[in-house]
Amino acid sequence: MKRDMDLIRELLLAIERSDDGSGASINVRVSGYSEAQVVDHLFQLHERGFIDGVDVSHMNGRAFLPIRVTSYGHDFLDSVRDPEIWRKTKDGAKAAGGFTVELLAELAKGFIKTQIKRQTGIEIQV
Repeated sequence: MKRDMDLIRELLLAIERSDDGSGASINVRVSGYSEAQVVDHLFQLHERGFIDGVDVSHMNGRAFLPIRVTSYGHDFLDSVRDPEIWRKTKDGAKAAGGFTVELLAELAKGFIKTQIKRQTGIEIQV
């Protein structure tokens, strides 16, 4: 299954919204995506260390119950949370002809730094 970065972002936002801090698993649905797409992308998020959760796959198929967004996942999510930054990030990645999750995060951070400089006059060197 092909990775869909919009779904990755939407899942992180949904898990973050639903996490009440209890440690209970979260039932996640994203409009416009099949259950198989959601489950596959939950596994991808877990494999990358963006979320904690439990693999509850069985003979009838794969299943994953997310519990929370990790610190690493929050860092990525914070870099792509703003819809305008996300749009610019995706456009920039498409123009480059390809991207990784890390590249998207760095590109988004670059747009955020530019916004900060525009708003405050301060250039951030990280």
